[in-house]
Amino acid sequence: MKQKNYHSCTVGQIVAGNFDTTKVFSRYHIDFCCHGNTPFAEACRNRGIDPEAVAHELNELQENTVSNAPDFAGWPIDLLIDYVLKIHHRGIRAKGPQIEALLTKVTEAHSKNHPELLQVQALFRDSLLDLENHLSKEENVLFPYVYEMFQAKEEGLKVAKFHCGTILYPIEVMEDEHNHEGERFEKISSLTNGFTAPEDACASFRLVLQQLKQFEEALHEHIHLENNIIFPRALELEKKEAI
Repeated sequence: MKQKNYHSCTVGQIVAGNFDTTKVFSRYHIDFCCHGNTPFAEACRNRGIDPEAVAHELNELQENTVSNAPDFAGWPIDLLIDYVLKIHHRGIRAKGPQIEALLTKVTEAHSKNHPELLQVQALFRDSLLDLENHLSKEENVLFPYVYEMFQAKEEGLKVAKFHCGTILYPIEVMEDEHNHEGERFEKISSLTNGFTAPEDACASFRLVLQQLKQFEEALHEHIHLENNIIFPRALELEKKEAI
């Protein structure tokens, strides 16, 4: 199989083409979601990593792995939004409070020996509050208009301009909030040594760290889909469909 030249791509474009590449980027702590618009080589150098070495791993992945990841790049924008709403928005609202409750229990039991848990608890609580506000804005302001534009395109019609003039403004707000969440979870990861349980951790302690890691992974996919696929496509739709 012909090897790909990743140097002409951003990290987000690489992941959009094959979501399995997140395994490589995550291993090197290369941000493919909040900063997915960073050119590949620059993103590698920012982490002190040889771009050629990472490109080699990406090509090996492409050659030796049969991907089971969804072909998000091939999905229409309305299906992508449906997926984000039903998988990620629902998932945050369903799993977030459960994780918070277990984290509270673990913090109460272990914060004497692990005071960092108090910071983790506060960060995660604030994340859930901010995420609820974020999700509501997407559901009530941005996504309904993107659905309208997509439907207009399908029917060969035009749609009235967004009430604020352009969706660029709410998209910029959403991306800023994504960056903030990414930074917050970097802090949580740092405080927990990459969600690694200490030697004296009980079963609940280990479980909540695993759940926090899974929550972060889902958040990365969520942000990637929006920043690198949905938002750029929505802006292109606006250029063509809005009057």
